[in-house]
Amino acid sequence: MVSSDQRRRQLAREKFERQQQRREEARRRTRRLTVVIASAVAVVAVIGVGSYLALDGDDTKDKADAAASPGPSDPASPSPSESKAPEPAMKIDKKASYTMSLKTSQGDIAFTMDAAKTPHTTNSFKALADKGFFDGTKCHRLTTQGIFVLQCGDPKGDGTGGPGYTIPDENLTALGKAGKDGTVTYPAGTVAMANTGQAHTGGSQFFLVYKDSKLPPTYTPFGTMDDASLKAVKDIGAAGVTGGAADGAPKKAVDISKAAVATS
Repeated sequence: MVSSDQRRRQLAREKFERQQQRREEARRRTRRLTVVIASAVAVVAVIGVGSYLALDGDDTKDKADAAASPGPSDPASPSPSESKAPEPAMKIDKKASYTMSLKTSQGDIAFTMDAAKTPHTTNSFKALADKGFFDGTKCHRLTTQGIFVLQCGDPKGDGTGGPGYTIPDENLTALGKAGKDGTVTYPAGTVAMANTGQAHTGGSQFFLVYKDSKLPPTYTPFGTMDDASLKAVKDIGAAGVTGGAADGAPKKAVDISKAAVATS
């Protein structure tokens, strides 16, 4: 007998998968349109307009499905073939452990990153933090049903921003083998990368898990919050979403004034 909680999670996953399929279809349509129009107008203009329309149309559908608690995603992260810039040069010590500290309007949030298991992710976050990429941004999305996450790292603040490059998936087997439902448990306290639903499309957006959440093992788990930070995120989750929805901007606005990464 399937419980109501299991059914809700199944519906959430199904809607999430539909969203990812729509994103990929939109990207394919945009690429086809770009090829057709490129001979008549400037290539840069075509890419810019086409991408904007594809993302805007997809975001509208996302909002309609918000109550189903879709998985964390970053619709602006380019696919590997569309990446405009290379990821930062590797400069971290892969044998070290690093801590990312966020000063936010809801208190300090910190998490450790294991460079040995997630070197590309750790290196990217340090490079971005060092140049102030996350300063002045906000955590734009809270999900309180099906999965329980706070999503941050978008410079635009609307779920469509990124750093202009992608990083590879890492450490995907860390949480064990997927069950019959195709998911694993991302434990409370986990910090993982958001993506477009396609492999190796992580950018700058990440999500903080404040309660055990079942998701496909396709999101790089790269950090762990300390107890005080987990409590701060739980408090944000408990306050709910603006307007009372299950997915959307957190009622307690989470503005990041400063982000820093240092060895721990």
